[in-house]
Amino acid sequence: MEKLSNPQVTIEILKKYNFAFQKRFGQNFLIDPLVVEKIIRAAEVTKDDIVLEIGPGIGTMTQYLAEAAGKVYAVEIDKNLLPVLDETLAEYHNVKVINNDILKVDIKELVGNREVKVVANLPYYITTPIIMGLFENHIPASSITVMVQKEVAMRMQAGPGSKDYGALSLAVQYYAEPYIVANVPPNCFMPRPNVGSAVIRLTKHARPPIEVCDETLMFQLIRASFNQRRKTLQNGIHNASDLSFSKEQVVEALKTLGLSESIRGEALTLAQFGALTNILKQMK
Repeated sequence: MEKLSNPQVTIEILKKYNFAFQKRFGQNFLIDPLVVEKIIRAAEVTKDDIVLEIGPGIGTMTQYLAEAAGKVYAVEIDKNLLPVLDETLAEYHNVKVINNDILKVDIKELVGNREVKVVANLPYYITTPIIMGLFENHIPASSITVMVQKEVAMRMQAGPGSKDYGALSLAVQYYAEPYIVANVPPNCFMPRPNVGSAVIRLTKHARPPIEVCDETLMFQLIRASFNQRRKTLQNGIHNASDLSFSKEQVVEALKTLGLSESIRGEALTLAQFGALTNILKQMK
């Protein structure tokens, strides 16, 4: 069949199946072939690759992925899209569609220990849980190339001191190197979202860029530091319900690092958060 990245073909398929967009699934289908091609190029998909696609929708990007990759696993939560995908992907025998919530899929079991490339046009309301789930569960992915809300892409790539810098920036940069590939305007989607989008590629680090003795504790400290941005870092950590450090301990740790006791979380680099974690861990 003709490519779904042609808006007319998308309209015909949606009419044929009397498809109603589900707001709860954050469905915005791509209708721009140039954007789809840009995503495939950025993901550097080859016939040697296994691709995990999250939310194939009606199969717009899946068609391109199937032509570029060796195997595609497409995880779709909306069962109403299954008959549509049966038709739009009929000629691609290297695609397996899985009807499930990506947050509930055992990806390691699905792909074995084989490395995958994750490619997706992600629903905006659940972008962060999906990306952090992929990282924290240490799935064997070499890269994650995704369409997200532009503001979220900016946060993933932000550095210390900027307004976009926060817990998400640090978490993403601990696991991967972020690179914004392209900005995508609302008119490239059906229906049009209310915000601009961006394609971001997260290239997984072979090993984290810093050494930290307790990954879980570091992320607890990071979250506590950004929960209330106006607070000093020592107050944020001291007041966090899942931590039990006194203000004195935090001040002592900051002094050891040569940092002011009135510093805020947004001023610390990932390396400094790692060093802070290692010092506080010894105080426990």
